[in-house]
Amino acid sequence: MLINNDTIIKDDNALIREQSEPVKLPLSNEDADLLEQLYEYVKDSTDPEISEKENLRAAVGISAIQVGVKKQLTAVIVHDVDKNGNDVTYAYELVNPRITSSSVQKAYLESGEGCLSVVEDHPGYVVRSARVTVKAYDLLQKKDITIRARGYFAIVLQHELDHFKGILFYDHIDPKNPTPNVPNAQVI
Repeated sequence: MLINNDTIIKDDNALIREQSEPVKLPLSNEDADLLEQLYEYVKDSTDPEISEKENLRAAVGISAIQVGVKKQLTAVIVHDVDKNGNDVTYAYELVNPRITSSSVQKAYLESGEGCLSVVEDHPGYVVRSARVTVKAYDLLQKKDITIRARGYFAIVLQHELDHFKGILFYDHIDPKNPTPNVPNAQVI
């Protein structure tokens, strides 16, 4: 399957609002191939030379529904800083990820969120949990894992898992008050 900016489903396509189905394990070759292609898209999208040549838009994550496949598959590669201030890269090919716990404390990106499936600008805060615990099968590690994510990485995971429910980031923005004061929120 060719995945590029032209083949990614945009928000004017009703399919992007469909629910994604859980995936049977062990993965079929077809599902494993798709997940690896999603991962390659994210990896290649941040390389300026490859992204220009292959018409890729920079991304930190992509879910299967964005290429028209209603399955709970998502790939993420997030460059971030850990709680000790060290540079870290989180890279996963997730199958059936689910949030098992989330913090009361909120967080949001000051500049707002974006999405490969959303072309138009939607300014405003997308207020999410500052920390989440996610359980999933990771194809990269070939095992069930538990991820404890905070800050930017937690936001990315919540964004991608929203896709499984047909939710886009701008659904979380209050049109009457797009930049609310959120007490004690982590502003990223």
